[in-house]
Amino acid sequence: MDHTKILLGLACSALALAASTSTSASASATDLVIATVNNGHMIEMQKLTPFFEKANPDIKLKWVTLEEGTLRQRVTTDIATKGGQFDVMTIGLYEAPIWSKKGWLQPIDTDAAYDVDDLLPAIRAGLSYDGKLYAAPFYGESSMLMYRKDLADKVGFQMPEQPTWAQVKELAGKINDPKAGVYGICLRGKPGWGDNMGPLTTLVNTYGGQWFDMQWKPQIDTKPWKDAITFYVDLMKAYGPPGASANSFNENLALFNEGKCGMWVDATIAASFISDPKQSKVADKVAFAQAPVALTPKGANWLWTWNLAIPASSTKGAAAQTFVKWATSKAYIDLVAKEQGWGAVPTGTRKSTYANPEFQKVAKFAAAEKKAIDSANLTDSTLPKSPYVGVQYAAIPEFQAIGTAVGQQMSAALSGKVTVDQALKTSQNIAEREMKKAGYYK
Repeated sequence: MDHTKILLGLACSALALAASTSTSASASATDLVIATVNNGHMIEMQKLTPFFEKANPDIKLKWVTLEEGTLRQRVTTDIATKGGQFDVMTIGLYEAPIWSKKGWLQPIDTDAAYDVDDLLPAIRAGLSYDGKLYAAPFYGESSMLMYRKDLADKVGFQMPEQPTWAQVKELAGKINDPKAGVYGICLRGKPGWGDNMGPLTTLVNTYGGQWFDMQWKPQIDTKPWKDAITFYVDLMKAYGPPGASANSFNENLALFNEGKCGMWVDATIAASFISDPKQSKVADKVAFAQAPVALTPKGANWLWTWNLAIPASSTKGAAAQTFVKWATSKAYIDLVAKEQGWGAVPTGTRKSTYANPEFQKVAKFAAAEKKAIDSANLTDSTLPKSPYVGVQYAAIPEFQAIGTAVGQQMSAALSGKVTVDQALKTSQNIAEREMKKAGYYK
């Protein structure tokens, strides 16, 4: 008998058995398709996939990473048509209340280990419907004033904890020095409901304005809007960088990091970048204050979160719940800290992060950021009563189109293509047409 043939035969049988076993094992593994946005914190989450898969060998993660605008379109289409392409979706604070009311999302099955009470109250409230959490916050942000303390000191200006917009204008005038390549203030000008209309809505709020009154009638062509937008256009023309109507978050971040902005009012998430010496030339010269106010502190600073949600149509709910709870847990924040350092952890979601001495040591912006998030109120952000939820947006499906169209008009006013009066009148007409068409009033 040929022993070699027997051994070969046995070896082949063993390989075949191993192959079939591994095939059946991989067949039993659940493939979880996750749609997310291509920003730094989410890229980091993808890098940590091996840690999740090692702890959960029966779940394999498949990532679909998209630009913000494309992500919104894809996930909105998928969930509205019950397409079932994604098992986990990254959605904003804007979508969460609309979609949970429509029954499009599965509630998050939180347990004691998840510690839902550790979530910051404003964030938890914004993601809950009928007392249940429908999306888990991955990171959150408000807005605040970031400024060059060295320039303020040089002109003898003492920044209050919460300045007025008039004080901001005063300091912008004193530190504006275009010949030296320093502009008094940088603010967004690029059109979009999530671009220039984020900060501009907070400016309108604090001037006493609102998007819609209690009858859902648009309130754009009104005195508070006119006062706010006129102030913004005048401020930016006098002390802003050239070409500001094309600048959004990333452009202003680059300008600030290069030392070209004396002040900047924008997302609190920017604080970690501008105070990082690896990214910013002025890291040791920055300080932080609350977002400026005008007539009222209501709605002066925005609230936003990126969240993980599970579509009601997903057939892999149990695996999706396991992943969502892992990626938004205290343990995940500790994992990022261990792998990348406390300066890289996603912020704006949990009390325990801000209470951590290691985080406080590296995040000199932490107290100002938490105060801004805690002070934001999604259901009471305007001086006159408003029917909508949201600070820098109105959580109704029609707002995306209205906000973007208005953003184009405000950008045109900033670049001098139209007057502020023309921009407001056109915006009012667009908003009225959309709201009537949608049946909010006749």
